[in-house]
Amino acid sequence: MEDLKKQLKNLRENFFDSWNKLNINEKIQELDALEQEIAKPELWNNPDNAKAKNEAFAHLSSEVGPWSLLKTQIEDLTSFIEIGGEDLKEEITNQLTAMENDYTDLKKALRFTGEFDHSDAIIRITAGVGGTEAMDWASMLERMYLRFFERNGFKVNLIERITGEEAGIKTAVYEVRGINTYGILKSEHGVHRLVRLSPFNADNLRQTSFSLVEILPIIKSDTDIKIDEKDLRIDVYHSGGHGGQSVNTTNSAVRITHLPTNTVVAIQNERSQLQNKEKAMEILRGKLVQMKIEQQAESIDKLRAGESAKWGQQIRNYVLQPYKLVKDTRTKHEESDADKVLDGDIMPFINAFLEL
Repeated sequence: MEDLKKQLKNLRENFFDSWNKLNINEKIQELDALEQEIAKPELWNNPDNAKAKNEAFAHLSSEVGPWSLLKTQIEDLTSFIEIGGEDLKEEITNQLTAMENDYTDLKKALRFTGEFDHSDAIIRITAGVGGTEAMDWASMLERMYLRFFERNGFKVNLIERITGEEAGIKTAVYEVRGINTYGILKSEHGVHRLVRLSPFNADNLRQTSFSLVEILPIIKSDTDIKIDEKDLRIDVYHSGGHGGQSVNTTNSAVRITHLPTNTVVAIQNERSQLQNKEKAMEILRGKLVQMKIEQQAESIDKLRAGESAKWGQQIRNYVLQPYKLVKDTRTKHEESDADKVLDGDIMPFINAFLEL
């Protein structure tokens, strides 16, 4: 029994060390405050604010809940052992093993200590040069990520999607929500390279294609990042259409340029100019934060133009011919089952990056 007590003592110490590092007490207080706000009927006088509060509550509950549950289980087992329990040694051993396994899973959250790791994220996939071949590769990446999001319980909302003339996509932008979303997805930020026999070439020649994947933290307001209005140029124009009655006849599309860094964000998918502007600003804040991280700049004012993640930063190769192999250039992690990876099984690559 003494061995079990020692084992439980070690689990308690490690658990509460992680609890404190992750500020779980503060998050519980924040959760209680949100619960009180949600309970007020007048909250629904502003539906958008009410929706945001409820989403924040659900998000925080899913993060804090498992920690609170394991804390209760550890305390209950501690009390049980203190008052006896010698006759149930096998049951205690099984419970303790299960709790240690749960803690092993939970403490993975300690990998997400970056400033924006707990934020939701924008994923933007852009086809490189190469016409239809490159656009088809961009759509393959889009499918890979959508499968990954579905399997791992992320909520996904399409912001914008521009298809190619023959096949694939020119660009696709999605909003992704979940626990530690940006922290998990930031490993995917960069250029992805495909090598295969081209299905769009009559001679079936070997072809190399590139797509840029951008992972941007969602920054809802200027609280976390201040952008001077004089640094912005905002243009409005007609949204694109397919002709006939579907053509948008109002200037609802918005293009915002951050002049110091020459960073451009254009959105035309929302119904109103105001919605497009808000979404464009949200993406722009994420782009500038990503540049700040990459350049290790002290502030947005210190950013240098033209030094964000561009086409020179190749992070992963997907080879389908003459052999099959997916290899990350940063971690050197590789998988020989390329089909499985392209079907959304990218967590091994993410884990390898987080363990660097």
